[in-house]
Amino acid sequence: MSNKTRNVFECSECGYTNSAWTGRCPNCQGWGTILKKESSVRSGNTSDQAIPVSLMKIESPGRSSSGILELDRVLGGGFVNGGVVLIGGEPGIGKSTLLLQVCGHMASSGIRTLYLSGEESPSQIALRARRLGLVHKDLHLSCGNVIESLLSDVLDYGLIVLDSVQAVKSEAENSWPGSPTQVRAVSQLCVETAKANSIPMVLIGHITKEGRIAGPMLLEHMVDTVLGFSGDKTSSYRMVRAVKNRFGNTDELGIFEMSGGGLVPVQDPSRLYWNKTDSSVSGVAMSVLLEGSVPLIVEIQSLSCKTSFPYPKRASYGIDLSKIYLLTAVLDKRCGISSFNQDIYCNVTGGMVIREPGADLAIVASLASSVMDMVLPSDCCFIGEVGLAGEIRPVSRLMPRVKEAERLGFKKVFVSSLEQIVEINDIEIIRVRNLHDFLEVLRK
Repeated sequence: MSNKTRNVFECSECGYTNSAWTGRCPNCQGWGTILKKESSVRSGNTSDQAIPVSLMKIESPGRSSSGILELDRVLGGGFVNGGVVLIGGEPGIGKSTLLLQVCGHMASSGIRTLYLSGEESPSQIALRARRLGLVHKDLHLSCGNVIESLLSDVLDYGLIVLDSVQAVKSEAENSWPGSPTQVRAVSQLCVETAKANSIPMVLIGHITKEGRIAGPMLLEHMVDTVLGFSGDKTSSYRMVRAVKNRFGNTDELGIFEMSGGGLVPVQDPSRLYWNKTDSSVSGVAMSVLLEGSVPLIVEIQSLSCKTSFPYPKRASYGIDLSKIYLLTAVLDKRCGISSFNQDIYCNVTGGMVIREPGADLAIVASLASSVMDMVLPSDCCFIGEVGLAGEIRPVSRLMPRVKEAERLGFKKVFVSSLEQIVEINDIEIIRVRNLHDFLEVLRK
């Protein structure tokens, strides 16, 4: 067996490799990010040969509950032993508070946890832990900025939290903490430590002004799960969503409320985005969205008013603006409801963002109601996708949506005529084929 050494140049931002040096990475277009990396190529027989293994012999890794059911649902059932979770969010949004609560809950259940901090002093963390009532003998704390020292003694821990991956450095690199090279080195050591000791680990990450996690894109590929922690600082509500999850789906949404006692899961999310009122005005329509396995009632509001300008204005909050242009064009072409001389404003109450087509019918109902100044029945909700031909299409998992509408007191629900759904005693299911038929039923 002989060893040959060849030069390999790797991008510190995205991990792109090439046999020749270039000033600019052809993959991520970064300047000055290509660095030389020595690689050893072996020829001949080697002992590191692939060994076929039956999938029947491989056992699934165990999971540990975080102590917060809302977070467990987003993770897919809890922390996986040896799995690495990366959670990113804006400064002050509550990432450290949430994970300190997780450490405290797991410690109180008999699982030793270790909170590593490179940003705060021990006294700052201790004060927050006392305020939240999280002090426990099995919750350990270590502060410093060298990752090798922080991970020197991690045996017998059931969870390790690093706050944050941009605030610590590795002695193997000479650059400053937070640089792409350091973030990659720190993350690599954390991943290797978690896998070797079968310990779940959580890395807290900063985000850039564009909203992505700071550091090389390779960071998100290295970890098993990426969580996005978001929320308006003027509001007390916070949302956790899985962007990537190797051990679960990425459809779940966790909603928390920031209180004096920390982050508290919201038990009834539909009440958060909908406040039933007795007043009836035009332009208000209700729909039911699915965020993972959780159905949420959303209130869509539209306001139209005549404009004196040749180009009417379109603005939306919580709805993609191109969706508003598309649906107003469908209303004009298929139903004869024109808004070319009116400004249109659309809003989803509560700060909810609509990402699925199941709310198309409610958006159309809201727009048509505002343009025609027609009040929609307050006991109706609208669930369906609208096509360019004006047809109303079925949506996925209609039954839990209808049951949520029934639970909140709605008496009628408009759906596509193609839906195969059984009748429910306390709510009337009205099937409509296209927008023309839909508006005819509303007028009656």
